[in-house]
Amino acid sequence: MHLRVSFTLAASAPTVAAMLADPAYVEAKVRASGAIEQQVDVVPGDDGAFTVTSRRALPTDQIPANMRAFIGSQIDVRQVEAWEPPGEDGGRSGTVVVEITGAPVRLTGSMRLFPDGVGSTILYEGDLKAAIPLFAGAVEDAAASAIRSALAAEEAVATAWLEGHEPGSQP
Repeated sequence: MHLRVSFTLAASAPTVAAMLADPAYVEAKVRASGAIEQQVDVVPGDDGAFTVTSRRALPTDQIPANMRAFIGSQIDVRQVEAWEPPGEDGGRSGTVVVEITGAPVRLTGSMRLFPDGVGSTILYEGDLKAAIPLFAGAVEDAAASAIRSALAAEEAVATAWLEGHEPGSQP
């Protein structure tokens, strides 16, 4: 299943990139996704590149009841975002992988952060695969819904974060 989700923020691409690399912001967005437990790691790279790895335990209440028997009371999600150095316009691109531990479900895709009018847009695009015979479609639908919900929560957290933090300030 192909997913494409984007949202626009009222801040420059460099400001949004700084937010995306801020461990406090990453912790806030993971918490907003409904995480019961979480772990966040942000690793700076060369020339302004950075990698964000998050692990979170989520309740299975968004998964249809008939599928919960296969999953249990919580799911463990590992997400890795690898952002490349900025381009001349401050925009960036990168890759994203989301894996559900203990279930054969995986999202692999790309991310782009680019200037857009007076702000900037983040675009996530990728392919979601569930390798579960007979139930793959239903599991992919449920996982896609959960990913869209998590990105909607991320948009809300990012908007609030940018309103509450001056560029260059520390939380």
